[in-house]
Amino acid sequence: MKTLAVQDVAVAQVDEGFWTRTRKIGAVLLALGVVATVVFGALATDQQARFTLSETDGGAALEINGTVGAILFGVVAAGAGVALLVGVPKRWLTTLLGVGIVAFVLSFLCWQVSAAPEGRNFMPMVNMVRGTFILALPLIFGALAGVLCERSGVVNVAIEGQLLMGAFSGALFGSLSGSVWVGLVAAAIGGAFISLLLAVFAIRYLVDQVVMGIVLNLLAVGVTGFLYERLMQTDAQKYNSAPRFGTWEIPLLSDIPVLGPALFRSNLFLYLGLLLVLVIHIALFRTRWGLRTRAVGEHPTAADTLGVKVLRVRYRNVLLAGVVAGIGGASYTLALYSFTKNMIGGKGFIALAALIFGRWSPTGALLAALFFGFADQLGTYLGAIGSGIPSQFLAMLPYLATMLAVAGLVGRVRAPAADGKPYIKG
Repeated sequence: MKTLAVQDVAVAQVDEGFWTRTRKIGAVLLALGVVATVVFGALATDQQARFTLSETDGGAALEINGTVGAILFGVVAAGAGVALLVGVPKRWLTTLLGVGIVAFVLSFLCWQVSAAPEGRNFMPMVNMVRGTFILALPLIFGALAGVLCERSGVVNVAIEGQLLMGAFSGALFGSLSGSVWVGLVAAAIGGAFISLLLAVFAIRYLVDQVVMGIVLNLLAVGVTGFLYERLMQTDAQKYNSAPRFGTWEIPLLSDIPVLGPALFRSNLFLYLGLLLVLVIHIALFRTRWGLRTRAVGEHPTAADTLGVKVLRVRYRNVLLAGVVAGIGGASYTLALYSFTKNMIGGKGFIALAALIFGRWSPTGALLAALFFGFADQLGTYLGAIGSGIPSQFLAMLPYLATMLAVAGLVGRVRAPAADGKPYIKG
């Protein structure tokens, strides 16, 4: 038996051949580095690319010649690719991949900023960081909702519907009551309502969880769209004019360059989102509840044998996920915009991608959400400086980033073993 096992490993190694995942990523990074060096370097100008540490073009700034910066960062990206191609230890993969991607983006920015019209050839870093976090907020809440569900063994494709129902409920009840806090509670209940339907049909009646999630998304779109047309469009002042959470500034911390104004002069939702990431991470990996949740998501039969109420844990966590996603939806209507039909616009599915990209971890989901938020904010910034890239392509940036991340960067990931598998108590 031992000989057979050794032979199986040897065959696997032979099948993998020279082109391991590390070397494939290295080849892609090398190609991107060459493109950045040659193409971006040629298109960049000799104007200074200015990255200001404020919200305007004034004050302190990091400056670099556009052509020099594009070529330099392109070489760095290519160098990271070469390092992976020659076979560095696997523990360096994540670091070199990060360096390569950041260098490629910086090369691209040196081209775009230096080629912008006079007076617009700067990037305000405070606005970029603030915009990244604001655009990532629904993704953070949505991805955390996915973590709570899927760590318990329930696939949550209904994140889109939970976010949408939360946004609608927050706007409607916040408008009727004139209170942001009533709107926030209503948003949490709205998200929990969609989760309750998911829990009942997926856990109690064993309906396919992916199909049920899609149905619930369509249900949320239909119900909110109908009520929007019947109520909000006819009398927006009464039904769609919810009060907004104001900016809460944290003394001292708000004075930190770049990060201070972006993170510590914000609304409740940003603070709550970051706090939830920390709380859920600690709870999931450091508490009894977290141990039971992970046990139910990995091996529910064994958990049941040890006295864990599997179905109760799943119901509770799915409902909690709905509350979290509902609050995420309210980050639109109680902080930024009035409600409009289908205003989430696919962010729930990007949150699902962030969950996978983050490997079912709260902190990983946060970083993935920020990655997608940056792509979204970058598209907005490039449009503002009059980039020559077509606006349709700029609008596609967050979705292209999603596809590239899930298809190319994640590699082999393993969901919780019981994810999506109904549990029938024997």
